[in-house]
Amino acid sequence: MPAFTIGNVTLNYQIDGPAAARRTVVLSNSLSSNLRMWVHQVPALVGAGFRVVRYDSRGHGLSSAPPGPYSIADLATDAIALMDALALGRVDFCGLSMGGMVGQYLGTHHAQRLHTLTLCATAAHMGPRELWDQRIATVREKGMAGVADATIQRWFTEASRAALTDDVAQVRAQVLSTPVEGYCGCCAAIRDMDQRESIRAIAVPTQIIVGADDPSTPVAASELIHERIAGSRLAIIPAAQHFLNVEQVGAFNGALLDFLNAHPV
Repeated sequence: MPAFTIGNVTLNYQIDGPAAARRTVVLSNSLSSNLRMWVHQVPALVGAGFRVVRYDSRGHGLSSAPPGPYSIADLATDAIALMDALALGRVDFCGLSMGGMVGQYLGTHHAQRLHTLTLCATAAHMGPRELWDQRIATVREKGMAGVADATIQRWFTEASRAALTDDVAQVRAQVLSTPVEGYCGCCAAIRDMDQRESIRAIAVPTQIIVGADDPSTPVAASELIHERIAGSRLAIIPAAQHFLNVEQVGAFNGALLDFLNAHPV
């Protein structure tokens, strides 16, 4: 896969779809996953005529994992640098969980680079601080295996864990392959983030999508974002936890494409 370097970070990315497409959707991954988490979205987006750019956030996948801690501003700077390197103007940005936190920062500070913003299974603030310090300590001691089981339980309903065995196994492999330094650096970014007030400035068309049963970033967290971004749209997907784009592919893709198509260039 192609990669480029900004400062001390090398970002891995993948492009799908026609270079001549009028619009580009940029997909940003969650904590402890990578660009493969979007495997069920790419065919639908390309089939609808979009070009798709996926990338591994710093510290994840095949991107480098420089010493942390990181900040959400760091992760957003990476995203803008990737867009600049690929000569992308305004994009449709879609991020899940940590990727949605990056999206909020972009909507607040780099609105001129966005056509639309889709924030999935995310939050503007995630406490308590001690929770993130404990996760960092656990991974420092035990590696990613120390958090893998709990992560999968938070991300997928019991029914999905039983029915989507291949998908769950692939996502679990992404968790286990995440570099410890990258995970800990991004945990610190999430721990130190508070965008509850700053997101009031977001004026680009925004959709928030959340799983009805998400224990990590519950519906209430999405409702807060929805209330503070004027004119935003909120979609609640039934029978889904955190990885709703994998658990409920049809409903998720439908909500995403309906939103994108409602805001033509």
